[in-house]
Amino acid sequence: MLKSEKLLRIVKRIRLMSRFKVAKTSDIPPGQLHKVSVEQKEIVVVNIDGSFFAMDDTCTHAGASISDGKLDGSTVTCDWHGAQFDCKTGKLEKFPAKINDLKSYQVIIESDDVFVEV
Repeated sequence: MLKSEKLLRIVKRIRLMSRFKVAKTSDIPPGQLHKVSVEQKEIVVVNIDGSFFAMDDTCTHAGASISDGKLDGSTVTCDWHGAQFDCKTGKLEKFPAKINDLKSYQVIIESDDVFVEV
């Protein structure tokens, strides 16, 4: 493979998944929901007992901000109509009607920095 082809493949892979620093670990205490904007996306970062998770901040039912919801363990409940999502996976746990899961994102911790891959 030519060097230029190899470089092009690497650049394409980097473009597919980019890492963004969104906070310090100390900015998001355990049991907290923290809203951030990354690449024109609203994302909520959650600290569950020292483990960090990220997912879309917009409820798939009516567009409410998930970060305004209530966190109980690893489940967040949307304030508007009570949809419940698993913060670790973005999966819908409970709602009277079928709505979509939330997209989840990889979180990386380096030192005290919190990064989200989008």
